[in-house]
Amino acid sequence: MKKLFVDLEKLNKCGEVAAKCSYYYHPKNSGITRLREIGQFLYICRHCEEAPCVNACPKEAIERQSDGIIKRFTMRCISCKSCSLACPFGTIPLDTIPYIISQCDACIDRSDKEEPICVKTCSISDAVKFIEIEESDKNDIYLVGKHVAVHVVPWKKVHP
Repeated sequence: MKKLFVDLEKLNKCGEVAAKCSYYYHPKNSGITRLREIGQFLYICRHCEEAPCVNACPKEAIERQSDGIIKRFTMRCISCKSCSLACPFGTIPLDTIPYIISQCDACIDRSDKEEPICVKTCSISDAVKFIEIEESDKNDIYLVGKHVAVHVVPWKKVHP
């Protein structure tokens, strides 16, 4: 089964990313922005013990989950960007915390032959693909649900 593959390493090096999206319920949607955010919080975020981003949020839109993962609750977020500014490692880019909430349904209603529009229109060459791909720690490819895979070099805590 083909998956939407997002290369966060390429996208994060290029700043602002433009890609059209066919998400039916939100015509000005930027699904790529939402996928970048999910990947960043899962794999790039250092999940600090004191979490300055959590403490900086005036609306409690960022919380530490029971599994230790930091998550943004988009319905509470006012896009003040306090979390981005508070993060000492720069892992929450300003452009991934929009006021208008984006979603991605990974175009799961498509056949395996039809490419999502984001693949065809992404401003960064080969950063978004619709391919058959499996999770691989060796190649830094991780699944986000059943229909999305991301390439990202995860942050790993080094123990002395």
